Amino acid sequence: MNHRTTRTLAAALSLTAALAISGCSSDSSDGGKPGLTVSGAFIPEPVNAEMAGAFMVIKNDSKTADKLTGVTSPLSDDVQIHETKDQKMRQVQSMDVPANGELKLTRGGNHVMFMGLKSKPAVGDKVTVELRFEKADPVKVEVDVKERTYNAQNSNAH
Repeated sequence: MNHRTTRTLAAALSLTAALAISGCSSDSSDGGKPGLTVSGAFIPEPVNAEMAGAFMVIKNDSKTADKLTGVTSPLSDDVQIHETKDQKMRQVQSMDVPANGELKLTRGGNHVMFMGLKSKPAVGDKVTVELRFEKADPVKVEVDVKERTYNAQNSNAH
């Protein structure tokens, strides 16, 4: 091996070791808590101040499954988690966020429901929500208020 090949190999091994160590430390330093991220969060502009729905994708990049157990927001004192089965929605206490998977909250499917709004948000506003989980730390999300007809591109479209 020449000097350049040896240096390249040493750099590659160092990078591999650093990635392996950082991967291990992130699992152990957080006590095995799931690593959750939220994307595509939106609320269609509500028709009135009685209720609104929120939709998003909660991604879990860890080997530990979790559950969405609650949602709070200054928009409403009554924020519920709803599942939709057989075209009927009902409130549930939690929803699974699978390990190395995602929980999709979509129009016509599972979603977050704000009951008795304190004010009616308009297109362009942002609504703060805090998602609470069984294992992971709470996640604060700024949710965009979109047009009533808006639908996320990555929803159920194929």
